[in-house]
Amino acid sequence: MKIPEDHIIIIFGASGDLTKRKLIPALYDLYEQNLLPKNFAVVGASRTTLTDVEFRERMKEFLPENGVDSFLEMLYYQPVNTKEEKDYWTLKERLATIQEERNIAGNYIFYLSTPPILYEVIPRHLAAVKINKSDEGFRRLIVEKPFGTDLGSAVILNEKLLEYFDEEQIYRIDHYLGKESVQNLLVTRFANAFLEPIWNRNYIHHVEITSAESLGVEKRGGYYDQSGAFKDMVQNHLLQLVGLVAMEPPVTIEADAIRDEIHKVFKSLSPITEEEVPNHVIRGQYTHSMIRGEEVSGYREEEGVPEDSRTETYVAMKFFIDNWRWGGVPFYVRTGKRLPTKAIEIVIRFKNSPHHLFHRNEGICNSENLLVIRIQPDEGVLMKFGMKVPGAGFNVQNVGMDFHYSDLGGERLPTAYERLLLDCMQGDATLYARGDAVVAAWKFVQPILNAWEKNCDIPVYGYPAGSWGPEPAAEMIEGEGITWRYPCKNLTSQEELCEL
Repeated sequence: MKIPEDHIIIIFGASGDLTKRKLIPALYDLYEQNLLPKNFAVVGASRTTLTDVEFRERMKEFLPENGVDSFLEMLYYQPVNTKEEKDYWTLKERLATIQEERNIAGNYIFYLSTPPILYEVIPRHLAAVKINKSDEGFRRLIVEKPFGTDLGSAVILNEKLLEYFDEEQIYRIDHYLGKESVQNLLVTRFANAFLEPIWNRNYIHHVEITSAESLGVEKRGGYYDQSGAFKDMVQNHLLQLVGLVAMEPPVTIEADAIRDEIHKVFKSLSPITEEEVPNHVIRGQYTHSMIRGEEVSGYREEEGVPEDSRTETYVAMKFFIDNWRWGGVPFYVRTGKRLPTKAIEIVIRFKNSPHHLFHRNEGICNSENLLVIRIQPDEGVLMKFGMKVPGAGFNVQNVGMDFHYSDLGGERLPTAYERLLLDCMQGDATLYARGDAVVAAWKFVQPILNAWEKNCDIPVYGYPAGSWGPEPAAEMIEGEGITWRYPCKNLTSQEELCEL
């Protein structure tokens, strides 16, 4: 694998949880695999006053107990008040000193692991001290989600960032796209000749994407209540998965070619008007319940959540893509907290055969032809189809044929941040969201947010913690006898509430 050029990565918000729990462990894993450049450094930057030694001690919490000293020597810390321009001049001088000490070329990656309110502030100050341009080395900016809180704020943020950085310098990170099984979706689709001819409206009944979490909001109630499941998951993560499922074959496996096709999908999303929202989007809130004999609090009983909160912890949504490939095929996405299990998967449900030749015990056989792409856990692919039951007659039952990543003995699955950080170091933006696609996604979801804000008569359904969400969501999917696939912890387990 290609080793990145020498560079320094500067992490703003370095005293926060994301840095020590995800970013530094991911960088350490890259170091262990000899995927970091020979001359490399990490500079943590935040308001907290720390020395290099103190910062290194803090970062050890999520690293192995032994053998990390040589990696920790690459870590530095610079106190920075992100709202004070003078501190950026000090940071610039410190970077120059580290460059000279470690013989590092003048390449910088700036990682904004900060509250979104600083997403415009930090780039503005970087530009003020003239370390934003890729003149004497590359300059890249990684921006964490949320990228805006609505369409208007996303447009403004895009415009502001483009004042200080060019689009090809900006990497909008979505950790969902860093998962190995998400990337395998591209290979599954475009490397297998038998799938492409049937990957369209002629053969596919519908597509469903599920992101289920068994945990509640835990201690994040105050933060979560400002966002909710729709903004937290649907607008970014799940629509990005829709883009990968629905895109046309790209001309090449390069960043712009792939992101062009995803943008086309978002532009083809059939608009949902404010009046149509109640028929297309179901939202819910988990309520007090018993799970495995233990009492579980409802959302409104969680710390930091108002007693009259109408913030959704569950969303199920139906929409269409108006293009030649997908015309008339419903897409369903759902996400929720306090569901029976933790699972993320994409389900392609194919149409039944047009002629009923065979029977099974309960009557006519409509074989359940499914392709299930499991993102996590138990990553893999499952195909379900009808086979003859041994014995007299032609009774049919559904069977599964599966592949698990764990079957690839000795192959290590990289973490999402590990993969995405390495891609940015190599200048590969394939798995990062582009500005025009982000705005297009917001444009699609904005009428839904408007309807919820304006119309208090649109219900927020309660659902018991540990269940699969509100009753109306179960009735959303079209087709006689067809319902959601209810995933279990294991990819191949039968569709039942096996976690309860």
